[in-house]
Amino acid sequence: MTIHTGHPFLDPDPDPVRRLRGRLGGAVTLWTTGEGPERAGLTVSSIMLANGEPARLLALVDPDSELADALPRTGLAVVQLLSWPDRDLAEAFAGTAPAPGGPFRQAVFEQTAWGPRLATAGTWAGVRLESTSEVGWSRLITCVIEEASIGADDAPLIHRRGRYQPPTPPA
Repeated sequence: MTIHTGHPFLDPDPDPVRRLRGRLGGAVTLWTTGEGPERAGLTVSSIMLANGEPARLLALVDPDSELADALPRTGLAVVQLLSWPDRDLAEAFAGTAPAPGGPFRQAVFEQTAWGPRLATAGTWAGVRLESTSEVGWSRLITCVIEEASIGADDAPLIHRRGRYQPPTPPA
C-alpha cells in the first residue's frame, strides 16, 4: 500500500492529462474476485458499460494492483457500486487508507459465484473476464456481464478532482 502525501489532482499539476481525468469524475465501483485468503479487490472509477448481446463492462485498472494479478486467474469478479457511506472502504481498497487486517475485514462480504460481494451493495454485477490489454499506463479489463442486480441509488459515491462529492439532497 502506498499512501501519498500530496493531492493527485491539485492545480497546478503540470500534467494536463491527469487534470483532465480528474475533471471527468465518475461513480466509484469496487471490483472483487477470489475466495477466502485468495480474495483481491480494487476501487475503480474509470469504467464504461457497452450494451449488447452480451453486454460488457470495461475498466482501466492499475496493472500493478492485486486485482490485475488475480482476475486473470479467477476469470470472475463482482462489480459493485459504492455509496456515500462506503467512502472509507473505497479508500482502503484503493490503498490510500490503513486497513488493519486487510480491506476485506473493513465490511461484511458475501461469497457469490463471481466472488465476494459487499453485503450492503444494492447495485452490483457478476462478470466473466473476456480479455485484458495494456492501454497507456493502465490495463484495460473487458468483462461480460452475466448477472446484474439494480438497487436504490440514493447516495452514490462520486469521485471528481481527487475528492468524493457529497450526495445532493433529493428535490
